Amino acid sequence: MLQSLLLILSLFLAGPDAPVVEWQSELSHDFGKIKYEVPATVEFFYKNISDQPLSIDNVRPGCGCTSPDWEDVVIQPGETGKITIEYDALKMGYFKQKIRVYFSAQRRAELLYIEGTVVEK
Repeated sequence: MLQSLLLILSLFLAGPDAPVVEWQSELSHDFGKIKYEVPATVEFFYKNISDQPLSIDNVRPGCGCTSPDWEDVVIQPGETGKITIEYDALKMGYFKQKIRVYFSAQRRAELLYIEGTVVEK
């Protein structure tokens, strides 16, 4: 009985919402002060910790001021990939943006954040 319960629990925990990636970089990046109209870029690195090939289905930033770029390739188990995020710095002042990353083997989005303050040149 206990073995059956443990099996069901382990299947539940390893279901579709179990993590498929391990982030190799912080999930949040603070640019600090950046100059107006000078785009700022950061790279986020991840590792496929599942036992299946993995790809990024979509990366959705919180607004048009943030542009994602990612490798449109299949990442095998144990391999790493990266997502590049660029903030356009066209609005003065503080900003904080959330970026949703959707992987092929996971329903729930992974969340990344960028923040900083745009100042005069």
